[in-house]
Amino acid sequence: MGIDTADMGTRWYVVHTHARAEETALRNLIQQEFEVFLPQYRKKRRHARRTDWVNAPLFPRYLFVAIDIARARWRAISSTIGVLHLICRGEEPLPVPQAVIDGIRKRMDETGLVLVEQKPPFRKGEVVQVTGGPLADQVGLFDCVSDEERVFLLLAILGRQVRVKVPLDAVTQFA
Repeated sequence: MGIDTADMGTRWYVVHTHARAEETALRNLIQQEFEVFLPQYRKKRRHARRTDWVNAPLFPRYLFVAIDIARARWRAISSTIGVLHLICRGEEPLPVPQAVIDGIRKRMDETGLVLVEQKPPFRKGEVVQVTGGPLADQVGLFDCVSDEERVFLLLAILGRQVRVKVPLDAVTQFA
């Protein structure tokens, strides 16, 4: 993955994989000695009343492969286990600009995961309502995001404005 592919005529191309087969395609392409890039990020997964964090593909069902189409046996990619097909324009694979790959890599942290910016769910000062927990039905103003799961609100309690931290999933836009 650390090779400078621009000098050798090698370019990046997009591989479309079968559903949830990105890792399978990745392993099989590496086994065939292709240079492969599968950008991933941390994703919150909720299942059976449990929440955990897992690594997930940044682009589900897609990964990147670096090949020199003049020298490599690139047609073999489409028959690789886990791969649906190589994205082509006509008969030739469609290259991805190097700047796209570089841009993704610049956003990777030290563990190799892409940092995905979380846009705040509300604007500062927007009127929101707490929908669950001990403060259910309270109406207040959105202040800011605390982390991926909690937000700060300004609520009028006992005649003054109090800053409280509540779960993000317990807040909705006030109708």
